[in-house]
Amino acid sequence: MRPQRIEPRPGQESVWDYPRPPVVEASESLITVSIAGTCIAESKRTLRILETSQPPAYYIPRADVDFDLLTPSVARTFCEWKGAASFFDLVHPEIRLEQVAWTYTEPNPAFAAVGDHVAFYPRQLSCAVDGERVEPNEGSFYGGWITSKVVGPFKGGPGTAWW
Repeated sequence: MRPQRIEPRPGQESVWDYPRPPVVEASESLITVSIAGTCIAESKRTLRILETSQPPAYYIPRADVDFDLLTPSVARTFCEWKGAASFFDLVHPEIRLEQVAWTYTEPNPAFAAVGDHVAFYPRQLSCAVDGERVEPNEGSFYGGWITSKVVGPFKGGPGTAWW
């Protein structure tokens, strides 16, 4: 049985109105990613991927990411829509975190726009959209960014794999 959609209020979006297969959409919101007071990425030239039941994932242009703080990971995954993903670990003077970000260096043609972008998991970092602190979605697989402008229920937590 499909979960009950939460009705969005004015200025909100429901993830149940997002399409499947997902789509890429340009965003002019100010996106920031940091840890321990150090900025990792900041941009107003991002892309959002919108997919049914999932909070948006923001993709930041590589030019707006501080790669001095990231190192390639050996981790790899595959998305039926976007293709093969590779990951980055964070190497900060005070902390090291595994798989904090991912990228699609050779995405499937429908998602070619994200090929020179990086997405970050908000569960491990301080992420914000237009100054609003992001909440991560449950679970360890999805990298969705939950703000007051998006309503669920959201896929990712226990018992949602079948959605």
